[in-house]
Amino acid sequence: MGKPNGPCWWCLKAVKWIPVVFILTVVFWSYYAYVVQLCYYAIESYVQKAFYLFFFHILFLLFLWSYWQTVFTDLGRVPDKFRIPPAEMEKLQQPVSEEAQRQILEQFAQDLPITNRTIKGAIRFCEKCQLIKPDRAHHCSVCGTCVLKMDHHCPWVNNCVGFHNYKFFMLFLAYALLYCMFIAGTSLEYFVKFWKGQLDGVGKFHLLFLFCVALMFAVSLTSLFFYHCYLILHNRSTLEAFRPPMFRTGKDKDGFSLGRYNNFQEVFGDNSRLWFLPVFTSLGDGNVYPVRSQHQVGSNTYNSMGSTQNSFGDGVTFPERLCDEDTHTLLGEPQRWGDEAELDSPPLSGSRSALLS
Repeated sequence: MGKPNGPCWWCLKAVKWIPVVFILTVVFWSYYAYVVQLCYYAIESYVQKAFYLFFFHILFLLFLWSYWQTVFTDLGRVPDKFRIPPAEMEKLQQPVSEEAQRQILEQFAQDLPITNRTIKGAIRFCEKCQLIKPDRAHHCSVCGTCVLKMDHHCPWVNNCVGFHNYKFFMLFLAYALLYCMFIAGTSLEYFVKFWKGQLDGVGKFHLLFLFCVALMFAVSLTSLFFYHCYLILHNRSTLEAFRPPMFRTGKDKDGFSLGRYNNFQEVFGDNSRLWFLPVFTSLGDGNVYPVRSQHQVGSNTYNSMGSTQNSFGDGVTFPERLCDEDTHTLLGEPQRWGDEAELDSPPLSGSRSALLS
C-alpha cells in the first residue's frame, strides 16, 4: 500500500475520492439540466416555474447537506480505557496458550461496559488497534481503524457508516430518493414530448437524460433506503443483519432492540424538530448500548444521552442500558434513572486470530 504520506499512499487516497467526485458531477449536472434546460427554457408558465424551483432547491440543499455530513463526519476514536496497556500487550504477544491470552483479556475487560463476545465466547479484541472492542464496534480495513457501531464501509461517500454519521447516511438516502423522484415526476411530461418530437434544440437531450438518470437512481435507492429503514426499526447494523451479535448467553439478532419507536429514537434522537435535519442527535456515546433484559449482567441503570452508573468490583462505575422491549421505554416514564456519571466518547474495533476473531 506504500508508506503513509508516500506517493502510493496519496495516489490510493485520491482514487478513493473518484466515486464521490462522480456523484457530485451527476448532481451538479442535474442542477443545470433541471434549473436551466427544464425550468428556464422548457416551462412557459411562471407559476409552474416558481413552484418547481422552490421545492427543487429545498430538496437539493437538504440532499447536499446530508451528503456532506455523511462524507466528512469524523469517525471518532475509541476511549483510552478500552486500549490494552503496553505491559499487557507484551504478554499477549508472547507465545502463550490461547487460554492464557483469554484470561489476560478477561481480566483487563472485567470492568469495561461490554456485553458482546466472539463466537467462541471470548473478549473481542483488535490486534491492529490494540484495544478491546466496544459493543457493536468493528475494524474497517479500508479506514484502518475501529469504527463505533460500524454498519459498512461505503465507497460512494469514501467513509465508514457508523455511530457518528448513520443518521446523516439515512437522510442522505432519503433526500436523494426524494430528489430523484421529484425530478422524474416533474420532467416526465417533457420526456413524453421528446418522444413525440415536440421538443427542439440541444436541450431536449438534457431533459431525456435527466429523466432517465433520475429514474434509474430512484429505483436503485428505493431498495437500499427501505432496507436501512428495516434495520433501524429492528436496531441492527448491516453487519449484525448478516452475523447476529454474540452475547454471554449466545447469539441474538434482537439483542439491542428496544421496540421500534425507541430504536428509531436511538438513531434520530428525542427532539422531533431535528429528526429530518442533518445535525447530530443520536442518543448515547457510541460505546455503550442498552440491551434486552436477558443479556443483563447485574443491576444497572442508564441515561439515554450517555450517562449511567453501574458498579463492577473496585468501585469503578460505568454505563450500560438494560431494557426489555415489552416493559420499558427508552425515554418515557417507566424508565428508572440512576445517578449520572460522565463518559468518554467515540469509536471502535478490530480482530485478532482464532481466539479473538
